[in-house]
Amino acid sequence: MLRQDGRRPDQLRPVEIIPNAAPYAEGSALIVCGDTRVLCAASVEESLPAWLRGQGRGWVTAEYALLPRATLTRTRRERSGASGRTQEIQRLIGRALRAAVALEELGERLITVDCDVLQADGGTRTAAITGGYVALALACRRLVADGVLAHSPLIRAVAAVSVGSVDGALLLDLDYSEDSRADMDCNVVMTDSGEFVEVQGTAEGAPVSRQRLDALIDLAAGGIGALLVVQQRALGLK
Repeated sequence: MLRQDGRRPDQLRPVEIIPNAAPYAEGSALIVCGDTRVLCAASVEESLPAWLRGQGRGWVTAEYALLPRATLTRTRRERSGASGRTQEIQRLIGRALRAAVALEELGERLITVDCDVLQADGGTRTAAITGGYVALALACRRLVADGVLAHSPLIRAVAAVSVGSVDGALLLDLDYSEDSRADMDCNVVMTDSGEFVEVQGTAEGAPVSRQRLDALIDLAAGGIGALLVVQQRALGLK
């Protein structure tokens, strides 16, 4: 199956991660996945919420927002607090990024990764995780460079991608036109050692067999492997 943008079923959209895109933040990255663009900025605070104080460890959390004209029609700003959907997305991002960090080695400080969607064409939450990791890694690097920490608390890399079944075909990295008509779609978060952090999946129509689900997971694993390489390049590691 050839997709409308000419990609193979197992092919990612063109991906670029531009580090230090928000220079005032301790770490930042702009991730571009096809027509999806997310600005990720990691901020370090030398304090914790009351419920985390005195435990000898830090915390990594995330906030997610969709700019009003990131979509084809205007999306209202969430002035009265995050919607249920937004809360679910930012919790996913936070869980994924915490998996990359030894919180005890971070000390009693907070890193918040803000993920602002500048343009949305599917896969915004997975792009936020993949770009957010680079922002987080740069913030940890900054802590070491400033002498705040003796070594980086990062213990693994994480990245994420979407997969789905569209018109019977298994596709990697769905854009909006594919995601909106998928029979099943999944968001998969994995580490650089091939372990799973999270798998979110829903069959929109008929139930999906174990064999087909396994094939989707394998498809995601291949895409995440490629995204990990893009992350390394953005961090100057490859």
